Order: sequence, then structure tokens, then C-alpha cells
Amino acid sequence: MRAIYGKKIGMTRIFDDKGKQIPVTLIEAKDNVVFQVKGEKDNKIVSLASGNKKRLNKPQKGQFDKLNIKPEKVTEFKTGKDLKVGDKITLSEFNEGEVINITGVSKGKGFAGTVKRHNFNTGPKTHGSNNYRQPGSIGATGPQRVVKGKKMAGHMGDRKTTIPSSTIIKIIPEKSLMLIRGAVPGPKNSWSLLWTKNES
Repeated sequence: MRAIYGKKIGMTRIFDDKGKQIPVTLIEAKDNVVFQVKGEKDNKIVSLASGNKKRLNKPQKGQFDKLNIKPEKVTEFKTGKDLKVGDKITLSEFNEGEVINITGVSKGKGFAGTVKRHNFNTGPKTHGSNNYRQPGSIGATGPQRVVKGKKMAGHMGDRKTTIPSSTIIKIIPEKSLMLIRGAVPGPKNSWSLLWTKNES
């Protein structure tokens, strides 16, 4: 597995050789440092730190002071690559046209009703209907409880989300930028983990 943390800069569009427009998300990926390696040679668990935080608490300082880093994001992944503590992971690990997975936290949208959250149909607007955006029945009286997993109103968004099979359109190494086709979960300046199970 290969992985790198990146910060979402925003979205734009580019044009290919035929003049067709492609919507892309700009991801800035830099300051990715290996700070811990565990496991055996062919099945190592690598701890990856990224970002530059203003302040660290005391436990974090003890962990990261040796490498002189102040990471905002930390993750672990398994790899067969020979990585050592202090190694930096850059965009050179990835190639243009490669298909990768992107994991991030989606935008939080607060408390939402069933129509917005689960695409429920609305009721009739006219003839005195009081059931325009209400959820309706939530089940039979037999169980005498709400069945787990019932689609109801509640907190929408702000969840860990993975977008599979996203294509890298372009890599700009001098600016540590990666252009990915389509949308990426999360608002601007949010962090995303770009990863693939392919080792090469």
C-alpha cells in the first residue's frame, strides 16, 4: 500500500487536448514524514505524519521532537516497501493517470430532515395536508421499539468517507500539487488521505 496526506485547496477545471473540460480538485501534498515503523520486512506498519501545527501538547512533543515536526494529521498503513523513520513521502510515489482511493471527512450539514438526508418523497401540499415533509410511519407496533438502522431525521454529514477509483489527472511536483478528477470529500483546507493498495 502507498499513502500520502494532502490538503484540499479547492476545485477548478482544465481542458484536455481535444478541448474537453475536466473538473478537478487541487490537493496540496507536502510534509509527509515517516515517524514510526513496526512489523516485519514484508509486512511493515508505517506511521505517517503530515502538516505543520502551531503548537503540540507535551505527549506529542515527546513523540515528534526528535524529527523536528509538528504534524496535524497522523495515520498508519501496511506496506511492503523498505521505509525508515525520517523518510519523506512525496508525490513522486504516484503517477499521472493512476487510479487511487481518497478518504476524508465529508462536510457537516447539521440536523437534517428525512427529505434532505434520505431523499424521502414529500407529501401533498394542498387540501389541508399536514404531512408535507414529515417522515410518516416508522414501523409496525409488533416490536414496540424503533428498529435499528431506521432512516430518520438526524445529524447529516461530518462522516469519514472514501471515494474509490479517482483518477490523477496531473501532478505538479514543484508546487506539491495533485489534480484529481471530480470532487473530494470535505471543505476547503480539509485533509484527505490518498492511497492505493498497489505498491508500485
